[in-house]
Amino acid sequence: MNYLDVWCNIRDSHKDLEFASAVAGYLDFLQGKGLIAGWILTRRKFGFGPQELGEFHVRIGGESLAQLDDAFSLVATRDGEIEKLHAKMYVHVTDLKSALYRDFPDDVRVGAKAVQSTTRRKK
Repeated sequence: MNYLDVWCNIRDSHKDLEFASAVAGYLDFLQGKGLIAGWILTRRKFGFGPQELGEFHVRIGGESLAQLDDAFSLVATRDGEIEKLHAKMYVHVTDLKSALYRDFPDDVRVGAKAVQSTTRRKK
């Protein structure tokens, strides 16, 4: 699994539920189209955590980078429903930071090790 992790603050903390609803609308739409495998929205609790990461964390999962790339391709069109949903969410966001992660060890890494072991045995 590949993960796009997004950390942010929101412009007006009184609109936290509005933000959460907009995130759900946007990401449920992408998931309904099969463009992401799932997502979760979390909020820092009691101020614990690095301030530079922001108060909110969104983790978007994709079965592959290709799946996430397909999601980006749709979002990048800025057309139709996806643009409306994105704008409704993004209007709240400030101090955005993001990163790309993967499960580890994953099939690629485990498979590479298995190939190395097989290669060594043959010599």
